[in-house]
Amino acid sequence: MSKKDNGASVILAYLNEKNRPYSAQDVFCNLQKQHGLGKTAVVKAMELLAIEGKIKEKMYGKQKIYFADQSQFQDVSDDDLKEMDAQISKLNVELQSLTQNCRQLDSELKELNNSLTTEEITKEIKQLKEECSGFKTRLDKIKSATNHVTPEEKEKVCKERNLYVKEWKKRKRLASDMMNSILEGYPKSKKEFLEEVGVETDEDYKVTIPNI
Repeated sequence: MSKKDNGASVILAYLNEKNRPYSAQDVFCNLQKQHGLGKTAVVKAMELLAIEGKIKEKMYGKQKIYFADQSQFQDVSDDDLKEMDAQISKLNVELQSLTQNCRQLDSELKELNNSLTTEEITKEIKQLKEECSGFKTRLDKIKSATNHVTPEEKEKVCKERNLYVKEWKKRKRLASDMMNSILEGYPKSKKEFLEEVGVETDEDYKVTIPNI
């Protein structure tokens, strides 16, 4: 493309190739990035091409539309159009099939990318085997221990504990009742009474009776 040409040859080739109507703005947007054409240069080139009769120009409202000169193209028969339509339909079917295959492959690729690699799996298997070996060793030690408590022994200990707790509560209640009876005729406070008789309470040692 020469400076004198100012993009006219590029625009002419583009309109002939696409063979569809475009505004100057459309052509500028479509060709600017690839060929670096300015908006003013595109407008002037298209107006010049129209004046020279190399492209056609029509007004739609306030907008000019440009398109290729149709006289340069061969006439297309109805049979040719039908053949083209059939070809288009066939290509659309192929396109849908390829699109579906691409989506499936993308899904498989995404799944593979989210999966562990062979190296990562091998490392994880090794780690799990080491953990299993450690658990097995620990289990063997537990099984071979001689200080196991049988269910019967555990039940016996729990019963004895409950018995002692109940007795503890009973005696504490009896002692409290006796002390309250004495304090009714005692001229001093409860604290002074306890100090005088030398009684030590659970509270003095911050001891609470456990729940059964």
